[in-house]
Amino acid sequence: MNHPLFKISAVVLPIIGLLAYGKVSGLFDSRLEAPKSTYVKPVPKDWVLAQAKRRADIADHIDTFQVNYDHFANFPVSETNGIPLIVLKLLPEVAPEYWGDEDNFLSVMGLFHDERLVGYPFPRGIGFTGLVRKDLTADIDYASFTCGGCHIGRVRLPSGEFEYLDGGINSEFNVIGYRERIVQSLNKIYGNETDESAKKQLVVDAFLTALDKVEAQDPNYFYNNYQYDGRVFDANYEAAQIQLFKNDATDIIAEFVTHQENVYASWVTLTEKLYPNIKDRINSGFAGMEDAIGFNAATAFQTFDEKMTTKLIAPLVMPASHGVTDIMVVWDQDSHDPVWNEDETRLINGGGQWNGHIPLPMYKNIAAQITLGFDNIDISVSAHAEKVLQKLPPAIYPFDVDVDLAKTGQQLFKDNCADCHQPNNGRVYSIMGTDMGRAKVAGTVITVGAQASFAGDANCSPTTTIEMEGKQVQPCAEYKGVSLVGQSKQVMLPPRVQNGYNALPFPGLWAQAPYLHNGSVPTLYHMLVPNERPDVFVKSQLDFDTQLVGFKWELDNWDEQEGYVFDTQSSPSISNAGHDKDITLDGKTYKLDWSDDKQSVWALLEYLKTL
Repeated sequence: MNHPLFKISAVVLPIIGLLAYGKVSGLFDSRLEAPKSTYVKPVPKDWVLAQAKRRADIADHIDTFQVNYDHFANFPVSETNGIPLIVLKLLPEVAPEYWGDEDNFLSVMGLFHDERLVGYPFPRGIGFTGLVRKDLTADIDYASFTCGGCHIGRVRLPSGEFEYLDGGINSEFNVIGYRERIVQSLNKIYGNETDESAKKQLVVDAFLTALDKVEAQDPNYFYNNYQYDGRVFDANYEAAQIQLFKNDATDIIAEFVTHQENVYASWVTLTEKLYPNIKDRINSGFAGMEDAIGFNAATAFQTFDEKMTTKLIAPLVMPASHGVTDIMVVWDQDSHDPVWNEDETRLINGGGQWNGHIPLPMYKNIAAQITLGFDNIDISVSAHAEKVLQKLPPAIYPFDVDVDLAKTGQQLFKDNCADCHQPNNGRVYSIMGTDMGRAKVAGTVITVGAQASFAGDANCSPTTTIEMEGKQVQPCAEYKGVSLVGQSKQVMLPPRVQNGYNALPFPGLWAQAPYLHNGSVPTLYHMLVPNERPDVFVKSQLDFDTQLVGFKWELDNWDEQEGYVFDTQSSPSISNAGHDKDITLDGKTYKLDWSDDKQSVWALLEYLKTL
């Protein structure tokens, strides 16, 4: 399953030829549309009962789709790629200054221990190949991030306990920070050594020394004697894994070093080109944010033969614009998904990402897996995720709501917001005043490459067959009853028709703070009252501001133990401008700036809590 953004040189030259002869127009004839009617979710009569019912619905849904949920939440995105599990868990031994303590060592990058995952040897968000590999003795275990690493979040309740947000946003997760810490750990081991072979030998020695230490101390150090679905990761399993690792440690560790350094160097290449104002800051990553398409494109560029003419290739492969965004919620995917037009030739009435350029849910999931930088991904993870996420209920607002005030806000929402923020609205909006970088990031080469590969044999063609729950299935054979044979143009829509942002529906809106595509507005209050938006605030805290509706954001009294400072004026890519002036669409004026009507603001906020 070699992905084009890593093997993209194979498609660049053919695309150049197609462009030269003007033969790609047929690839670019899809456009998502807006629904024809307006829906407004009513306010529940009894908020306490509504909370209890939603929580029960979530639990019932996960129980019904437990196998699918496990793949989404806990399973690695690749069966053959990743970081060697033994290497991952030895990082705090070889470079403790860059990692947290003991089994909580990945907390520094925002992964946390979910109390519901009893006995698991890693925090939520790390999977390993032993969970899925058919022959448990065939290879060492590799670890990789799971879908749940990004999409299971949490909020702290007044009691100090956490409520978990399945399908929500892990606003603490910093994947770039993780990559930076690995490179820092390697540099610590290198010291002043400059010879490449000597440097790699230093790394081999450091990890083998650490391995001998922990092996002598605890026979269950790596797996915690974990068991899952009849698989037992006990001391015997661990000893066998250690021996497999030692048998080929030099090559395993050398490959790990090369891959990690190249991956991080790719990100630095991207930031120097697209984030010159904040390149030093963004090289450490923003928790809860990513530039997925840019990262993949930069990695592809980094792998080109140095003899190739980079001046020709770079403008084609590297994005022309920055594309850093907040991680999105993925619950209730059915409210985002498109449908077919009457003659079943193109997709309408749906979106999905910030600009809806990947409309089909299966391929949205595949794109997310590929973001992690592997040549080979496990397609079944995407298929399981599609199944569990389609109708996964959004997290319910866990605090009190003034139902009467919310009913007043419901009418205000209907009059000013509902026409755009509809379920399955595929229309893109380019007049909102927000930074347009993310809408422009997927250029022609990236689009054609994705169309060719996502729906090709390398990833998931209509004939790709996988095993799911004991059955052989073809997850990319059709969509909503329509064959996807010959429909690769639906995989990623062309930039010229997606030049803007979706007005996304609002299931679980309260938990999606901060707001705008780039997470630059801390609360819903500041969305409605743009003249009070702070230029600088704290992101990724877990306490909640129930008055303004967003996670705690004030710089005052911030104890620096949680979250980080976010300066929206430091780069156009994270500007907090936009959605701040009244607009007229199709002859109707919509109020976006409520600064002169605070009474309505409080009513709207109360209603938005209930979605």
